[in-house]
Amino acid sequence: MVAHVDDSTRCLHVERYGGATSSVALPIREIMADAIRLGSAGIILAHNHPSGEATPSDADFRATRKLALAGEALDLEVLDHLIFANRECCSMRRMGLL
Repeated sequence: MVAHVDDSTRCLHVERYGGATSSVALPIREIMADAIRLGSAGIILAHNHPSGEATPSDADFRATRKLALAGEALDLEVLDHLIFANRECCSMRRMGLL
């Protein structure tokens, strides 16, 4: 899931992008195209870990960083990447990974 937000972090749109349950494959082109269309200033990513462990994987970090670098060229900030597992939620921003 991706929440597109404006300069005041008000939600403009929430989109569910397809993905695989066993890997991280962010559709960067789709996310960026939507951000341009919507005039997003930032995005907040969220996904679940069926494994039950909310800690970000190396693949989560790499995919998020790749998206953040692409966003920099468009003045689009990745504000956070939230990972849910069971009743836990892990914030990559709070962990200092963004």
